[in-house]
Amino acid sequence: MAFDAGFLAAVAAELKETAIGAAVEKVYQPERDAVVLQMRTFAGGKRLLINAGSANPRIGFTEIPLENPQNPPQFCMLLRKRLSGARLSRVWQEGFERVLVTEWDTRDEMGFPTKCRLITEMMGKYSNLIFTDGEGKITAVLRPVDFTTSTLRQVLPGMRYELPPPQDKTNPLEVDAKAFAALYAAGGERPADKWITATFLGTSATVAREIVFRTTGETDTPLCAIPCERLFAVFATVFADVGAARFSPSLVTDERGMPREYAFLPLTQYGDHRSFESPSLLLDVWFGTRDKETRVKQRATDILHLLSSARTRISHKLELQRAELADCAKGEEYKRMGDLIVANCYALQRGETRVSLIDYEDYREDGSFGTVEVELDGRLSPTANAQRYYKKYTKSKTAQVELTKQIAIGEAELAYLETVNTALLTAETPTDLLEIREELAKSGYASRVKTQERKGRGTNAPAFAEYRTTSGYRVLCGKNNLQNEYITHKLATKNDYWFHAKNMPGSHVVMLLEGREEPPAKDFTEAASIAAIYSAAEGAPQTEVDYTTVRNLKKTPGAKPGYVIYHTNWSAIVSPDKEAVARLRVK
Repeated sequence: MAFDAGFLAAVAAELKETAIGAAVEKVYQPERDAVVLQMRTFAGGKRLLINAGSANPRIGFTEIPLENPQNPPQFCMLLRKRLSGARLSRVWQEGFERVLVTEWDTRDEMGFPTKCRLITEMMGKYSNLIFTDGEGKITAVLRPVDFTTSTLRQVLPGMRYELPPPQDKTNPLEVDAKAFAALYAAGGERPADKWITATFLGTSATVAREIVFRTTGETDTPLCAIPCERLFAVFATVFADVGAARFSPSLVTDERGMPREYAFLPLTQYGDHRSFESPSLLLDVWFGTRDKETRVKQRATDILHLLSSARTRISHKLELQRAELADCAKGEEYKRMGDLIVANCYALQRGETRVSLIDYEDYREDGSFGTVEVELDGRLSPTANAQRYYKKYTKSKTAQVELTKQIAIGEAELAYLETVNTALLTAETPTDLLEIREELAKSGYASRVKTQERKGRGTNAPAFAEYRTTSGYRVLCGKNNLQNEYITHKLATKNDYWFHAKNMPGSHVVMLLEGREEPPAKDFTEAASIAAIYSAAEGAPQTEVDYTTVRNLKKTPGAKPGYVIYHTNWSAIVSPDKEAVARLRVK
């Protein structure tokens, strides 16, 4: 789903309503293509995130935690110099293009009042963030565009800002019935939604399908099958709401609860859809869910490759060991063969390779004994053949003990790697990934994973997540095994409560009593919900969570980080609400 011009108009309306007059307190650049402006508005502190990346361009307020680099980029330093203390005075969208301009009141180097502009272009791989003075002269640009990149339009410091080259499309906010009919007549027999996206500016495929669905009840109706007047009536209603700044952002999810589509209007074509109070809230849900895996894949390619290779290697090894263990079941048969040879030794001669021996333990009703076919080595005497079978028996017994031990070690290592994989899915910042690399290095994987120096961190404690329950109890949540180890064995006391998703990889969650009395049941439910969300069961409608006091936890010597055992616990089945849990998080 693209961030289309209609959704940008919704964001512009939100900024006009809540951020005009807001002052910039701090400027960050947490990622190469993303800038965060910490602003003080009349409604309190807000963070405006502008992402001009080619994959997921967006602009809007955010509550998603983003970690800032130790050394800010040059573009960030310039924005800090020019925008710190500036107040937002104007916000406008250029036509119905995906270009948003924010104008700021600030002061120049001499202290005189002046204006500057921050221009955001949301155009897929051509997205950009441009800083100009009040007259439109470019001062800095996130992604410079020179003659080697484009011969149509250059974006460089010192040049005057110009809008991107116009498209051969019609502004949907300005079209009337007569102009619409003329365009309709030239549309031909192609699908109506394809005609809308190809004819009108800034209209995404999702919105085009929604217009067609509201007109005909179907999304793939050919243009020629829809009366022009009916189609224009729906089209005009949709864009009249845009022109009047009446928006109802909505989100559609799939059967797994993953975001599927979003738009600035209700998506009735999908039946069930979820509405949001503001476009920024919707974007946080959309990008907060979908971007997590993308960020992990981009920043932790080496870890993912290591985990994949290690799991494949260990699984293959376990498969061979289990097959060998199954062969060890023949050990009793080897002993039986040796006993039969000893019992029939008087009747055997050197040189025989296959004999039929009497089995004196197989007594039958007719008074006879059963016989057993036994393979012999013709080079050995009967006694030596018996010893050969006894040696096989002894070897199989020893192998059975050792294989059982090695299989248990392999299964434990595989389970540990699953916990690391779960930690990757819950990682939120580069520091989380750095701690996972350190953990793998300590666990013996240093030769197969990139290790990075924790510059500027020194001996700082792991950066775990913190929540506050409804009754005010602090809840600590580890997002990887190092953090789990720290909050469980360093911060928690023996009377605090510990939570963990039952029988699956997940985070340690500790509710600190800090001298207070027993928490209410609601607080236990909230802490258990946090443990369910930070586990391999994330997204499941219900999750069983074990909880106990920290005094009941035991750490075995030589165990991997974050590994504990317990035998006394309670269990709770929770249906976690991600948004409710997110509101409990301490920012």
